[in-house]
Amino acid sequence: MCGICGQIRLDNGQVQEQLLEAMCKVLHHRGPDDGAVWRKGPAGLGHRRLSIIDLSPDGRQPMCNEDESLWISYNGEVYNFPELRTELIAKGHVFRSKSDTETIIHLYEEEGADCVKRLRGMFAFAIWDMNKGLLTAARDRFGQKPFYWHKSAVAFTFASEIKAIVQDPAVPRAPDRAAIHHYLSLAYVPSPFTAFQGINKLPPGHVLELDATGHVQVHRYWDMDFSHKLAPEKCREQDLLPMLEEQLLDAVRTHMVSDVPLGAFLSGGIDSSAVVAMMARASDRPVRTFSIGFEEESFNELNFARMVSERFGTDHTEFTVRPDMIDVLPRLAWLYGEPYADASALPTYYLAKMTREHVTVTLNGDGGDENFAGYQRYLANRLATSARRAPAALFKSLLRFLDMFGESAQNKNRVVQIKRFCRGVLERPGQGYLLWAGLMGEADKLALYGDAMAHSAAGADSAAMIDDLFARSTGADIVERTMDVDMHSYLPDDLLVKVDVATMAHSLESRPPLLDHVFAEFVAHIPPALKLKGFSSKYILKQLMVPHLPQEILNREKMGFGVPVGLWFRTSLKDYAREILFDAKALERGYFDKAALETYFNGHVQGRFERGQQIWALVMLELWHRLYIDPPHPVHMP
Repeated sequence: MCGICGQIRLDNGQVQEQLLEAMCKVLHHRGPDDGAVWRKGPAGLGHRRLSIIDLSPDGRQPMCNEDESLWISYNGEVYNFPELRTELIAKGHVFRSKSDTETIIHLYEEEGADCVKRLRGMFAFAIWDMNKGLLTAARDRFGQKPFYWHKSAVAFTFASEIKAIVQDPAVPRAPDRAAIHHYLSLAYVPSPFTAFQGINKLPPGHVLELDATGHVQVHRYWDMDFSHKLAPEKCREQDLLPMLEEQLLDAVRTHMVSDVPLGAFLSGGIDSSAVVAMMARASDRPVRTFSIGFEEESFNELNFARMVSERFGTDHTEFTVRPDMIDVLPRLAWLYGEPYADASALPTYYLAKMTREHVTVTLNGDGGDENFAGYQRYLANRLATSARRAPAALFKSLLRFLDMFGESAQNKNRVVQIKRFCRGVLERPGQGYLLWAGLMGEADKLALYGDAMAHSAAGADSAAMIDDLFARSTGADIVERTMDVDMHSYLPDDLLVKVDVATMAHSLESRPPLLDHVFAEFVAHIPPALKLKGFSSKYILKQLMVPHLPQEILNREKMGFGVPVGLWFRTSLKDYAREILFDAKALERGYFDKAALETYFNGHVQGRFERGQQIWALVMLELWHRLYIDPPHPVHMP
């Protein structure tokens, strides 16, 4: 796992070595083992290396082919590279290393940009073809590895992280207010936007080509297809379960290839527990497992993780988080490079930090909810689809009745969720989705906005983006279409960003075998009725795990990586948040009306309603401004 960066000059100039060195410097945490830059003519590439496969100097990047006409900077792991390497050697290619990097560059020689269709793994790379004056960049199917880019009249600049791109003083540091409007809707900035004007994300499953004229073309090379299902006779549980187990075991085995120590994150949930179960089968030694918990007992899952550890005899390490929030929040804002409001980034950061003290690679359970219908919104959408047969007036009346109870922290799980459901019945798909998966509704945002922000956000419809994802989905029913929407939004732009940034901050590689595309494509062929069966989510995965996991794990209510931010902002973080949000410079930015913000903040502090996640988002937005928009700009993590 590594950090990549580079620049292609479009004005017949040369890339400055000092710039490449500066870009690599801020990516050091992604690859502390080695680093180098290369430049020739209009092109320059940089690389920071975290050595996982082929630890020798032969794996150093940027790397070239035999005649030095192709140069690559690559981040990721391609798990099928030994098979591809054998095929390429048979075609006459000469290898100087045992790395997957060299396999990619020779495969590119054979197949051009289509080579990405042959790669099984997670990756982001850029290949410079000196003969054609062509840059080809690609990102893996689900977006496990990041790729950001900026193009001006004089240069095309790219990197694994935004903080490397803005090392070029010619790249403006201006906020994109429409993107920030989407951030407040979703808790993350959706692809292809970033919070910076002019800086873009390459979407997952896409290839970007920059030709000699400076023209950029981005096209999709892969997408999940739900339209084909297994034959009915293969969907009988006695026939399906052995096939599913074989696919899962193969995905986990594939992800365990490593020349350095390896372990697994273990939350005690069904997904990470299933991964650990398969790792125990595939390994001839005890699996190293790592878990984290909070002092607040209602947010602590350590007892469930211990059950799984004991079942499989893992070498288990657990940590209890006692975060120094005033120190760590600016650090998180700097690491993520743009506003990012998923508070579970906090425990993930600490878990990665402590895990890295023991291993260099860890497996995780990401992707289980999106593959097997694990989120509450899947059931809510199915029920809402059926409920639309009833008169709309019924749900409007129920909403008026529920408004009498308010939305205090105490009744949040009772009243708020019923309100969400009723509103979801009455809304179009995108708006209904945001009621369950979103952060702030349109009315809430507009009530907070100052005039300048309201003007900037006009026409930026977050729900419309989700509507488009629903419309293009090949899902068989509303459950599968919602899963598909998550795979194109929440999964790549929130969950995978969270894990990539938090682990790479500590030079730890994290791999999600449930997002192996071969496995995920097989699961997409399973009918949705076997994933969400009645009121039982992840039905077929749980059935598969019945012989392997304790009943307490199989039957437990989904918890997620919860963080008690609502409590913190009423107690230990109340004064800190107030200082951040009501600082004179923060208010001068014009995002929010001071009086409306005070009402919002005080309402949470006084317990009239629960807005802990939303206040977290507002704090992270302001901290991002201080670190990235307001000079001076830090080069190192604060």
